[in-house]
Amino acid sequence: MYSKLQYISQGLNAKEQFKNIQSALDSGCEWIQLRYKNAGEKEFSIVAQQVKKICESYKAVFIINDNAELVKSIDADGVHLGLQDMPVVQARSILGKNKIIGGTANTLKDVLTRIDEKCDYIGLGPFRFTSTKTNLSPVLGLEGFKIIMNAVSKNKIQIPIYAIGGISIDDAASIINTGVYGIAVSGEITNHHNKRELIQTFNSLFELKKV
Repeated sequence: MYSKLQYISQGLNAKEQFKNIQSALDSGCEWIQLRYKNAGEKEFSIVAQQVKKICESYKAVFIINDNAELVKSIDADGVHLGLQDMPVVQARSILGKNKIIGGTANTLKDVLTRIDEKCDYIGLGPFRFTSTKTNLSPVLGLEGFKIIMNAVSKNKIQIPIYAIGGISIDDAASIINTGVYGIAVSGEITNHHNKRELIQTFNSLFELKKV
């Protein structure tokens, strides 16, 4: 079973990336996605190898954003692919059947495409505008999530779907109630003064949903 909460890393340099990831892990996060778009190939590889070691020590899942070759070379747990990234079928041919492949979706059509591509999970969003990502897809908002997740439910789609994109703890309960499997968070965890309490609060909301 996948963790309900994903942390998508932030940091303008290797030191910031590692510090933020270490802090998220220390605070109880069990799923890390390394997203480091402005790094060169060598630096990205070095950071990824360091993050893999620390994720292993915490028994956390380690996903790398948009770099299937690096996932294979360092034996990370999987890759996350955006709508404009490498095709899923190509990533699968590189990684084989046992690695996790996640894919971004912005519409119901995208969700169905990702299922046809045999993604292991989907990151649906963005929920709201976020400066974390350039070339942002149209913002869905809560109503957009309700419409898509209602269609997912009617079609009996079982794939884990994570809400993503500018999500705060104040949004979490409403988003979870749309039927998403989990939430992927970046800035809210990076910038919070008490990450452990924040992550516990996120996780408690998922537990409440089970009742």
